Amino acid sequence: MPSQDGRFTNELGGTVHGPAVQAQTVYGGIRIGAGPNDAAPQTPWQLPPSARITDRTAELGVLEGNRSRAVREGRPVLAAVSGLGGVGKTAVALAWLRTLRSAYPGGQLYADLGAQSPAGPADPVEVVGRFLRALGVPTPSVPATLAERSALYRSLTHDGRLVVLLDDAMSAAQVRPLLPGMGNVTVVTSRWRLPGLTVDGCRPVHLEPLRPEAAVELLADTLADGRVAAHPDDARELVELCAGLPLAVRVVGARLAARPGRDITAMVRALEEEHRRLGELAIEGDHSVRASLDLSYRALPERAARLYRLLGMHPGTEFGTAAAAAALACGTAECVEPLEALHDASLLMDAGEERHRMHDLVRLHATARAEEDEDASERAAVLRRFADHYLASATRAEEIVDPQHRSLPRDYGPDPVVVADPGGGTEDALDWLERELPNMMTVIKLARPAGFPSVAWQLADALWPLFLRRKFYRDWQAAHDEGLAAARDLRDTVAECRMLTSGGMGVLGAGEHERALSMFEHAERLFLDRGDGLGSARTLNYQGLAHQRLGRLDRATALFARAAEELPRHGDRRAGGLARLNLADVALVRGLYDDAVTGGETAQAVLREAGDTYNVARAAIVLGRAHLGGGRLEQAEEHLVGAVVTLRGMAAGYETARAVESLARLAERRGRPGLALERYQEARELYDAAGRSHTPEAVAVRARIGQLPPPSGGVTG
Repeated sequence: MPSQDGRFTNELGGTVHGPAVQAQTVYGGIRIGAGPNDAAPQTPWQLPPSARITDRTAELGVLEGNRSRAVREGRPVLAAVSGLGGVGKTAVALAWLRTLRSAYPGGQLYADLGAQSPAGPADPVEVVGRFLRALGVPTPSVPATLAERSALYRSLTHDGRLVVLLDDAMSAAQVRPLLPGMGNVTVVTSRWRLPGLTVDGCRPVHLEPLRPEAAVELLADTLADGRVAAHPDDARELVELCAGLPLAVRVVGARLAARPGRDITAMVRALEEEHRRLGELAIEGDHSVRASLDLSYRALPERAARLYRLLGMHPGTEFGTAAAAAALACGTAECVEPLEALHDASLLMDAGEERHRMHDLVRLHATARAEEDEDASERAAVLRRFADHYLASATRAEEIVDPQHRSLPRDYGPDPVVVADPGGGTEDALDWLERELPNMMTVIKLARPAGFPSVAWQLADALWPLFLRRKFYRDWQAAHDEGLAAARDLRDTVAECRMLTSGGMGVLGAGEHERALSMFEHAERLFLDRGDGLGSARTLNYQGLAHQRLGRLDRATALFARAAEELPRHGDRRAGGLARLNLADVALVRGLYDDAVTGGETAQAVLREAGDTYNVARAAIVLGRAHLGGGRLEQAEEHLVGAVVTLRGMAAGYETARAVESLARLAERRGRPGLALERYQEARELYDAAGRSHTPEAVAVRARIGQLPPPSGGVTG
């Protein structure tokens, strides 16, 4: 029972600090604290702000009619809105989805799938991961593979009554893993019609440019004064020059709104002149949008115009205020005014707090203006400032998340470096890294051809905490592959070794054990060639893990033993403690329980001294299992309960599952099959939530659940 100060006493008389504990004589499972299965459900409301739409009654009617039929027929509600860039696809989708809020109280999910992004289309595995976290799944419980993430996503959203907007899709294949379970509404927007989605019951809705009357109405709404009513013929001529595209109408409307004394006739004449002087440069052949954007660009204040064209060099379409400051090499306060001018001219859109987004057509125009109005040296300089901004900001986030990570020195260009604030806590910093990951992956890819290859490997290195915690395996490998190529171009052996070891851990986590081993062995050879004994000793732990995954226990034992001896001698006691923990784990697998206890206790003492709470808890699991194997049940319980309490608090789902599974085995040894069954069932849930449902441990747990008799009349032990 809990005491008044929130502490709990176990059956051994010891006091456990932290969340609730159930052990031995307390029946009904051991759900301790707020693990993945106890987290309060979250209701996400992610839809972005929407612009006013006109003349879309028919399309909205088609969308609603399709929804009504789908609900009656018991099938998913899926629609795809297609059309030209700037025609208002997202605005139409948002306008309809917002009418459904009361009917779909489960929330709103939104993802930009990036078909027009310079970083390339969004990876579905990462999008599903973000959706799962938005729905309340703790980060460590998000599965690793796309198939497992999609399955969990569909399970969580089955009859969830939520709406999902998948914006700017590239293909049906990109969309399909992102479709939720039954009882929800999904809208996809794309420049392409995506016929492949018809097999999924999709209703296509294609948007044409606005009729002149509707475009005039949109212009009048943008101006919000009497000029359209006073000059209807000029207004009609103006929107016809905009080819009926809402984006172009809003842009020229914003320009007119900024000049209340200017009549529409003058804008018509200016736009006609722009059409004549376009020459060979156009945005996807769309002269009307280019002409409209040129007019707005030329009307900007000088500093705002410069920011606009420099933002055309930004590696992505969405960015924070600090990135805009990096473009101008100034403080964030100094770039607020030019940013506001760009928003007022409809050249930027809000993308959340202190974040901004360029429509892809606007970005193309800004890039063209930079190529015309900035010399090559300044374009190169701003690109380096963006790279330095992301490198310094990611390094700051790395320091917050993993202060023990041994960061190598960073190289920056000659201009002042603007550092974003990634937040004060671990989760804030990880969220910032994940949000900026598409931009940073683009920086990594362009660093070598742009002439600053060191940024490629250094930024990959700074992303280590994100990759380790949130398992973006594809980006993990791609970043380190590019970083490795950059390090080799630079003939930087230290950087090459870091890319081999950190990148190898990502490869190992993705299941490519032989490839990972080859990377670790190559790193060892490089360290030995340069006489770096500490670096060489660290690779022994990595190599041992690869051999252990491959089932080569003798080789793994030899490598861990060497690491345990050599690492402290070279000054890294913590890594030596991890090597001893790995040795204890291998001894446990082999049934050498006394050896596992001795090694686990030594490792735990070293790791506790180093302040490594997570690995202290991992050592407690090894000790608990070793005592259980040796028949020392009270010692086993003490270690395992302590491990569960610690790991629950860290949301470490997989390791918690291992501890809970061991407590289930303990309950069996004590002759309490009902309690054992509940604990096995919870372990299974934890393994599934952590994406480890196919591991040998999870398979064994499911088998044991099938062998135990179900409880009758409640759990009696």
